[in-house]
Amino acid sequence: MSKNAYTPAPDRYTNTVGYQFCGKSGLKLPRISLGLWHNFGDVDDTDEALKMIHFAFDHGITHFDLANNYGTPYGSAEKNFGKIMKDHFSSYRDELIISTKAGHEMWPGPYGDGSSRKYLISSLHQSLHRMKLDYVDIFYSHRYDPTTPLEETMGALSDMVKQGKALYIGISKYPEDKAREAYAILRKNGTPCLINQDRYNIFTRQIEQDVLPLAEENGVGFIAFSPLAQGLLSDKYINGIPENSRAAHSYGFLQKNQITPEVLNKISKLNEIAAQRGQTLAQMALAWCLRTPDVNSVIVGASSVKQLQDNINAIQNTSFTDDELWRIGELG
Repeated sequence: MSKNAYTPAPDRYTNTVGYQFCGKSGLKLPRISLGLWHNFGDVDDTDEALKMIHFAFDHGITHFDLANNYGTPYGSAEKNFGKIMKDHFSSYRDELIISTKAGHEMWPGPYGDGSSRKYLISSLHQSLHRMKLDYVDIFYSHRYDPTTPLEETMGALSDMVKQGKALYIGISKYPEDKAREAYAILRKNGTPCLINQDRYNIFTRQIEQDVLPLAEENGVGFIAFSPLAQGLLSDKYINGIPENSRAAHSYGFLQKNQITPEVLNKISKLNEIAAQRGQTLAQMALAWCLRTPDVNSVIVGASSVKQLQDNINAIQNTSFTDDELWRIGELG
């Protein structure tokens, strides 16, 4: 595809994934967001990555979620996304929500990890350079860092908003007590937290006890990552490990030893429930996350346009009977 050849679908905001206000803010997020954690690095198929971003935007997915260390090697997802932005989306920046994060190891030496002011601000500058952007819409503290005072971390985030380098602030994977402190500090700074991002899926439900109620109490939005448990909550692994699946790779978080007979049995039973609902297992898993208004959006990490279309179709049925919820809960 030649430079600037892409023209978005004119009906991209009709019959789409739908939108929901993020917490108590005035910002709407698509119910399904596209994550670039996997499949957008230098080791991945760049043509398919471009097709997925085009397809996502054509179907009303306006939010693209990144982090400084996404892709293999680190930074490559942002770099590749930046090229796509420059060549295909330069006229549509104001229609997009672009988020990135910093908090995990990114470069060598004492300043390339953690949550210090030095690291966070340096990282955002690098991210903006890689993505060829003047600002990001959401900048996250990617994890709580016990070695850095929370006031320093939140102060750096607040300053990035005040300097116009980020429009909103988010936190990710924070313990409940530290999230509570972070919300209070950010309010005091005049830059309230927009959103909390955490792992949430049928197999991982701990946040229902603390993270979700606290976000609701503070008017903070919530977005779920890994809603398909790295692909486990799909029919991909029912008959073995496909050659090009995440578990087949030596890199990444999902490894072969995690796919045990017990897990496969649960997946098979969940797949039966999904079939009874007229959905694929992946669609049901996404719909399950979106069944509650406390979850404003889910981040999917599709590896193909076909898979992304399947994910989008989950929106067609997000209602569950009490019996279905009970049966799914027993397998979680």
